[in-house]
Amino acid sequence: MTTRLDADTLSMHSVGGTVQVVIDTLFQKIKSREYPVDTRLPSERSLAAELGVSRNTVREALDVLETKKIIRRRAGSGSFVTYRAKTATETGTSTVAERTSPLDHLVVRSIIEPEMVRLATINMSPREIEELDDILTRIEQVRNDADEFTQCEEDFYRKIARGTRNPLLDSCYELTIQVCRQSFRSALMRRHLTPDRIQDYQSRYNTLFNAIASRDVEAAVEFIKLHLIEEQKLLLHDT
Repeated sequence: MTTRLDADTLSMHSVGGTVQVVIDTLFQKIKSREYPVDTRLPSERSLAAELGVSRNTVREALDVLETKKIIRRRAGSGSFVTYRAKTATETGTSTVAERTSPLDHLVVRSIIEPEMVRLATINMSPREIEELDDILTRIEQVRNDADEFTQCEEDFYRKIARGTRNPLLDSCYELTIQVCRQSFRSALMRRHLTPDRIQDYQSRYNTLFNAIASRDVEAAVEFIKLHLIEEQKLLLHDT
């Protein structure tokens, strides 16, 4: 049975029944965080194949979702989720963010990320690795836009977290992203993400991707540990 959209979020439009089913299905996936906030939806072609409908039907459904600010489209990049459901966990995130220092955040990353990368290197499917490669391509296209780079970087780590096949670890890492975003990340980003540093990070993430894609667990874990050490040096130098 199809779940109807929340009346206060997405009102009914004058669309056909099939289009409405696609709208409802996509919105339910977004609400359940199968497609989390700020992540890119599959292509129109992929969605059409997955849902058994035409690309025109998918396009019409995406038009409605964009009108209601559930998603946003970027020319040449695709459709990105903007809807954020209010949950008890998120309500408490702001409080956690207020109490979390940059060093606290880096300590947690140092605990989580090596195991996250290890599991992802073992468990990611070929399709997920292709999707990670797509995100890396987006990262490598950024020149000096710190906001865009940070968004791509978050998508890169989210894809790795989901590739662990561990929903609890995935959720824990999502919390580190949200806390970082709500607290100190914006200020640090403006200071640190110069064009030269963006280029350095692009090279680093390319190295990490190659280790994951080749299933080289030792190299992937060693890389992320060294990357975190560099992040710590940068943070301590800044403070």
